[in-house]
Amino acid sequence: MPERTVFFVSDGTGITAETFGNSILNQFPAKPRHVRRPFIDSVEKAVRVVAEINESHDREGKRPIVFITLVDDAVRDIVRSERCKGLVLDLFRTFVEPLEVEFGVKSSHRVGRFSETSQSQEYHDRIEAINFSLQHDDGQSAANLDIADVILVGVSRSGKTPTSLYLAMQHGIKAANYPLIPDDFERGRLPSVLAPYKRKCFGLTIDPARLAQIRNERRPGSRYASLENCRFEVNEAEAMMRRESIAWLSSTHKSIEEIATTILRDLRPDRLIY
Repeated sequence: MPERTVFFVSDGTGITAETFGNSILNQFPAKPRHVRRPFIDSVEKAVRVVAEINESHDREGKRPIVFITLVDDAVRDIVRSERCKGLVLDLFRTFVEPLEVEFGVKSSHRVGRFSETSQSQEYHDRIEAINFSLQHDDGQSAANLDIADVILVGVSRSGKTPTSLYLAMQHGIKAANYPLIPDDFERGRLPSVLAPYKRKCFGLTIDPARLAQIRNERRPGSRYASLENCRFEVNEAEAMMRRESIAWLSSTHKSIEEIATTILRDLRPDRLIY
């Protein structure tokens, strides 16, 4: 696997092919070399990609894996032809054609739909959510928390910022995040600006040893990064979330996708139905 190359070939950005392909590849050990080739929307570009796939085959002595999302028949036929030395997995043909039969209608077979997507309300909602999350990152602003969908709380470096941005980018969720600091632990309660919005709060915690490792990468040798301080902050934060009846989970061994899905399930289940 490490010596084998995987190509993601698309007439658009290639994100769909790569996301779907990676979800399959993750079922196997090791990590192959990834090559994304977006905007393959002409015969000439398809010929060049096939040459690159074949060169990889000849260099490695193994058949490259090729995930494709190509709509144009002429372009797709070149990549799927016998001249291509890769194992070609056609995601559109695998899924779109059976659905055409099931629905009894032909799909649009349109190359890329990004300009159309950028005009949709859903797209604009996502942009708004991203801007909101950036403005409300790490407690920078307490303004407009009434329109927040989610407010993430937890100690510094527990994963609040990446989770907030993922929720905004992938789900259009307006996610603020607010750090819990020693002053909050001394008072024994949530920051006062969050009190009216406790029902929107979701907590993230983390293993103290992992937290110390992360903080030492940022501020090595500091009290902030010491294991003793990390243990104190994590214990106090978890105790506060229990007292305030705030749902929380540990980010230590969970992916951003798992964390975000749990938050949606618990706070905004409506966003899982669309």
